[in-house]
Amino acid sequence: MSRPILEVIALGVDDAVAAEAGGADRLELVTDMAADGLTPTLAAFGAIRAAVGIPLRVMLRAEDGFAAGGATEVAALCASARALRAEGAEEFVFGFLNDAGQPDLATVRALAEAIEGAPWTFHRAIDRAADRDLARKRLAGLPGLDTYLTAGAAAGVDAGLPTLQGEAARGATGEPGYASRILVGGGLRLDHLPALRAAGIDAFHIGGAARPRGWAGPVNAEAVAEWRVALDAPVGVAG
Repeated sequence: MSRPILEVIALGVDDAVAAEAGGADRLELVTDMAADGLTPTLAAFGAIRAAVGIPLRVMLRAEDGFAAGGATEVAALCASARALRAEGAEEFVFGFLNDAGQPDLATVRALAEAIEGAPWTFHRAIDRAADRDLARKRLAGLPGLDTYLTAGAAAGVDAGLPTLQGEAARGATGEPGYASRILVGGGLRLDHLPALRAAGIDAFHIGGAARPRGWAGPVNAEAVAEWRVALDAPVGVAG
């Protein structure tokens, strides 16, 4: 198995540079974590892209929550996606639910079209879906979808660990709807890693864990490096 992926949330250039220095493989680029992460500006994307060499996944989300809004809001989000794509963005993060708690397929398809087949992550909206299995099967086959960012449960990895282990097992058998990579994030701690890696999960996402001073402070390269060391340890050995 290739080395596990470590993705770190970056709000700006300093975060991005520190995350790369600490050993991050990829960044999730967002703004406004008070709203749980929204679409960054073109200027922020351009500055970060110029500062680091690792891949960026850019959030497409205009407001807190998992609803995309009406036709006007969706059109604006698609316009943002096209502008970011034209600016050089190559990977994205998005995901929306409808009033029934199932994927908002119209919006998701519109965004997948706007980013022209670029790879993308369906984010933690999956943890709020009324039926995770049905949600995965409805999303299966959408162009570019290669990852689910999930804690396994809305409450976080502590509650969702059995679900994550079960979904990894279903993916290993080739079950429809489970081909996309599991990227674990949401209350993830270092002590979760042995069980997750033993289940075959190889991608991990951190935000606050990379910031010893909390969200008011920047990403710390040493904190990221601690995760890199733990993930580079052989499976079955605690980091």
